[in-house]
Amino acid sequence: MTTTNHTAPAHHLFAYTVEEYDAANGRKAKTWTRIGIAFPHQNGPGLTVQLRALPLDGRLVLLPPDSDDKPSRDPKSR
Repeated sequence: MTTTNHTAPAHHLFAYTVEEYDAANGRKAKTWTRIGIAFPHQNGPGLTVQLRALPLDGRLVLLPPDSDDKPSRDPKSR
């Protein structure tokens, strides 16, 4: 049985899938969809990742939350 934690742990990362598309203005745009959360294990090193969906392209982006809970940077810029 799987339990769902609806409250974010104190130290967590949000999991996103990012889709790029052609916007109406002819430029590339991205849609960020939050699909889960990652938080430290209770016992030992590592993270627990809890997903509500799977990214279609297999790429998962983990970012700390901003004050408005939106990603603050493009992970491809790293």
